[in-house]
Amino acid sequence: MKVSLGLLLAVCLAGLQFLAVTFVVFSSYLTSERVLLDHARNLLSDVGLNTIQNARGFLYPARAATELASQLAENEVIASHDLELLEKLLFQQLRLSPQFAGVYYGDEGGNFVYVKRDTGLGPFRTKIIKHVEGQRETELIWRDNKYNLVRSSLDPNDTFDPRLRPWYQQAAEEKLAIWTDPYIFFTSQQPGISVASPVFDQDGDISGVIGVDIEISDISRFLASLEIGENGRALIINRNGDVIAHPDQSLISTEDENGGQRFVSIDEIGDPVARAAFGGMLASGEIGQAGETTSTFVVDGEKYVYTVKPRISDVLPWTIAVYAPENDFIGAIKSNRVANIWIAAGIALLTGIAGVFLALWIYRPVEAFAVRSALISQGELSPSDPLPSTYAELERVNETLVHEIAERKKSQREYGRTFDFSTRGMAQVEPETGLILRANARFGEIFGYEANEILELSLKDLCHPEDVETFLNQAAGEEPNTDDSQERRCLTRDGSVLWLNIHAIMIRDDNGEPLHAVVTIENVSHIKEKEKEIQQLNRDLVHTARVNMMSHMATSLAHELNQPLTAITQNMDAALHMMSAEAPGHDLEPILRESETQAHRAGDIIRSLRDFLLKDEVLKEDFDLSELIEQSLQLLRSEARVNGVFVGSEVEHGTRVKGSRVQIAQVLVNLVRNGIEAIADDNARLRDILVTAKVGDKDAIISVVDTGPGFAEGFDPFARFETTKKDGMGLGLSICKTIVEAHGGKLWFERSDTRSHFCFSLPRATKE
Repeated sequence: MKVSLGLLLAVCLAGLQFLAVTFVVFSSYLTSERVLLDHARNLLSDVGLNTIQNARGFLYPARAATELASQLAENEVIASHDLELLEKLLFQQLRLSPQFAGVYYGDEGGNFVYVKRDTGLGPFRTKIIKHVEGQRETELIWRDNKYNLVRSSLDPNDTFDPRLRPWYQQAAEEKLAIWTDPYIFFTSQQPGISVASPVFDQDGDISGVIGVDIEISDISRFLASLEIGENGRALIINRNGDVIAHPDQSLISTEDENGGQRFVSIDEIGDPVARAAFGGMLASGEIGQAGETTSTFVVDGEKYVYTVKPRISDVLPWTIAVYAPENDFIGAIKSNRVANIWIAAGIALLTGIAGVFLALWIYRPVEAFAVRSALISQGELSPSDPLPSTYAELERVNETLVHEIAERKKSQREYGRTFDFSTRGMAQVEPETGLILRANARFGEIFGYEANEILELSLKDLCHPEDVETFLNQAAGEEPNTDDSQERRCLTRDGSVLWLNIHAIMIRDDNGEPLHAVVTIENVSHIKEKEKEIQQLNRDLVHTARVNMMSHMATSLAHELNQPLTAITQNMDAALHMMSAEAPGHDLEPILRESETQAHRAGDIIRSLRDFLLKDEVLKEDFDLSELIEQSLQLLRSEARVNGVFVGSEVEHGTRVKGSRVQIAQVLVNLVRNGIEAIADDNARLRDILVTAKVGDKDAIISVVDTGPGFAEGFDPFARFETTKKDGMGLGLSICKTIVEAHGGKLWFERSDTRSHFCFSLPRATKE
């Protein structure tokens, strides 16, 4: 929706008045609010410090007690093996420290003394486990406040072993006083914590561990007594996220999966405000961070401020968290702020009415300029007509507008000329239907239509039936990569098939909606024909190379086997002659005659195979040598690129010779490939191959020059079965020489300082 400038000016003038008054109101509010919030944060921080001091004062006597008892046992002031005397010491420690729930000692022999508070037969109960001569005995003793015996009994079913408890193993392993994580005591169902200290013998080895159980429910009662605003609260969170102290102690414990009790985690506590404030800190790992954190949060539309203190210590990894509603501190000034805002609104209304009239007066020249611009855009008014009296800024805008209109018309003319006279076919296509909206002359010429006829067709009428979908998608710009050119088959007016390179770009409006697709086409049918010729040449080369290889193998085998076979038949004749003279009718005579017959037969087979493969049925004709050289090199350029070799040619276009295209291509491919392999194996610095052709009166000399290492002194590269390659057969150059000589030419090798030259001659084509 368009907004009127006049309305905008009126609103802005009234709004400025409103903002000015509101700024004065809010500045005083924000100043007082900031002071009170700073005071609130300091108050929350002080509450956290008081809680830390209370926790330390409550727990640290337990550590001192365990260390004292440990030292007494180590110095044998009280013998740790005297369990009755040790019980008395632990009893005294328990009486002196009301926050202690129990004191105990276990040694390496499995002996154990545990003195705890009890609500049963007596205020104190002792459990003593002894191991005497391999016998285990568990005794339960109840005593009064003066250490008098109330009752004792034996428990034969007890299996407790202090050495298997975590507090014993941890203290023995670390060899220093340790604190356990808080947990719910099984008997009293109260929250507590244990501290344990190792006892060493004279050799420095662990002899036992003394520990203290401490109820920490008094810490929750201390938190409940704190006054933090009107509704603020403080709580203590362990490093694992358990809430171990809260003003409402009933919220910190819940039933575990085994039916016992455990602490609730901060993200499941029944205090919704504490859960919202600190629950996310457990997942993010922010609980117990190094510095103090102060921030705000909102629960049920009410804003709160909170402070999180760093951990008390490494020994007590507890975090003190305090929160309070913000309104406890700034509620009164918020009420005052609402009244001031209404006052500001009244003042703004009065000044706004005056601002409307002022805005209309300011807006009048702008409105006249807008009307003039609309008339120019519609062509009803010339941009060069004089501009009415207006602001200096609008005069500059008018100059810019006139310039933009002129540039737009210029761009439209240039685009039209580019479109109409492009050497490629261009058309504008309707995206949904594929109808041709506009086309240049070249577009119709490619398909064989006049310019007006092509506008009656759609892309579907022009494309090959098998390429309908892909052609339409590319032309309409619907494929993901619309900048990629694609080759598709199309049909001309007379039904001929064309290969076209199609490039389409979708033109969209400012909202991204398609207007039309600009399609550019280029006829690449001649390129496709060239590719087919190269593919056919490659197939013919493979077949010819196989036949030539077999022919040379057969000729060589016939030459090599004829002499042994001749010797065999002569030896057979000699043996038969001697046998007929000395022992006519011998049993070996039929065998020898059969062997002679088979030897003659083997010779006939080899000669027949050689004659069959050497039949001269090659078709020789006139052909364009430059075209054949380019096609042959095209087959090898990929292999050359892989080996970093440049392959080029210098042949006069139109040079024609007479012979078999396939066999001459085989010679060229073999010579160039040998050059590529020689350069690759030698790691030559110069890596290029050049094919040239010089035309004489009767023949053409073709040279393949490479920068390879050449051949060793005395090596004949054209000898059969002679090769410099590890996996070569030594027949390639021999076959090439045979082919060239069969065409009435010759093949030879020359070596210059840094290059190898393989040259061969071919007869020129017969002049018509």
